[in-house]
Order: sequence, then C-alpha cells, then structure tokens
Amino acid sequence: MATLSKRSTIYLDPTLHQALRLKALETSRSMSEIINEALKETLAEDAEDLAAFDERTDEPLISYEQMVKRLKEDGRI
Repeated sequence: MATLSKRSTIYLDPTLHQALRLKALETSRSMSEIINEALKETLAEDAEDLAAFDERTDEPLISYEQMVKRLKEDGRI
C-alpha cells in the first residue's frame, strides 16, 4: 500500500465483510489492499468507458425507435 494513506470508514454487508476477511487471510493481504485494488480496477474501467464515449462524440445520434427498427432489420430481435 502507498505510504501516504487516508483513513476512511466504510460499512459493508456482513456477508461481503466475511468474504473479504477470508480472502485477506487466504492471500496474505490486508483488507485495505484488496479494497484499494478493486477500486483502482473499477476506476480504470470507468476511465476506459469515458474515453470510448469521447471517441464517439462525432457519431450521429439515433432515436430509440430507429435503433429498434435497425435491430429488426438485422434480424437481431
């Protein structure tokens, strides 16, 4: 874990807490390390999604009705 850390209180579902404790024991890592890794992965996925949206800003918008019609024409629905 980074040397500069912030302390935070979170409230977990009891079942998730138990699973997290077991994973920490089995992997010889702290619960904080596991949570930090999961958060980093989630934020990285969000960054990828935002980049994909930015790449498509110049594409024309179509309505929901147009999309349904296109899916029917393609035999997808």
